[in-house]
Amino acid sequence: MKYALLIFPKPGSHEALGPDEYRPVNAEYLALREDPRCLGGAHLQAGETATTVRYSPGQVLITDGPFADTKEVLGGYYVLDASNLDEALEFAQRVPAVRLGGAVEVRPLVEIPTENAF
Repeated sequence: MKYALLIFPKPGSHEALGPDEYRPVNAEYLALREDPRCLGGAHLQAGETATTVRYSPGQVLITDGPFADTKEVLGGYYVLDASNLDEALEFAQRVPAVRLGGAVEVRPLVEIPTENAF
């Protein structure tokens, strides 16, 4: 089963780290990508850099900024191929954002058989 691990860092938690603290935390994120179950991932730029596309009757609306104002902003993600939810949760607990006051949402991906792909 494939899982998306959506990383929501505590606002300011990573910026509050000094260079000597930040380097090992960054190394932890990169090391998680070396796990053979990790199929990929990325660190996202700040929510303020987002552009949101919506539909309103008769027109498409394109606006600067994230979809919604919220205290927690998606900061990055991993895609993990795990045997089960427990294994995915074990991996999620190793994401540095968790111990720095943030959260990781673990969500199964919908897997579409290739013969039914669009």
